[in-house]
Amino acid sequence: MKLFGHPDSGHALKVKFFLDWLEIEYEYEIIDIFSEPSTRSNEFLNASKFSEVPTLIDGSKSYIQSNAILVYLSDKFGKFKNPDERQKCLEWLVWEANKIGLCLPQLRCHKKLAKSHPEFILSQDAYNWLSARYKHDVGVLDKELADKNFILGNDISPADFSLCAYLMYTDEADIDIPQNVESWLQRMREQKGWQSPYEMLKG
Repeated sequence: MKLFGHPDSGHALKVKFFLDWLEIEYEYEIIDIFSEPSTRSNEFLNASKFSEVPTLIDGSKSYIQSNAILVYLSDKFGKFKNPDERQKCLEWLVWEANKIGLCLPQLRCHKKLAKSHPEFILSQDAYNWLSARYKHDVGVLDKELADKNFILGNDISPADFSLCAYLMYTDEADIDIPQNVESWLQRMREQKGWQSPYEMLKG
């Protein structure tokens, strides 16, 4: 098994953190996500349909899109207790992709990378809209976690690895984290395999 990622990719963090938590042996290779796709290795380009990280190779097959990879790994290693838990996890994975996973990465890129990569500069209207989206979305998450240790209850699930990833970079986005979310993030930091994002993804 081989994972391609990059230290600036919260999407790659989801998968690498989950693999390390599972204590699975795998190779890891950094892909320069700021380079032209055509300059990336043939192995990666052949495996990654959209030339994006994370990309996972397992045997003769490859898998893309972070949340889809989490589902694949969870099915492969039996991490869903029952069909109902799997369904609830899928609902949160889709929610993440359209909520926290939409607004927060763009706010972070605007704050951290705009000087070196002008293409990440947001207009004021876009910044205001994404900030409002983040405030609403993290509020939904905070309410959900008010009486739970993890997003589905007392036990950790693949959805937690997805939901927490970009929130681990919030110091680079100049945004606030509500108390229930911060307490949950601390529980995630206490999980086996955890390292700070740049340590975990540095290769």
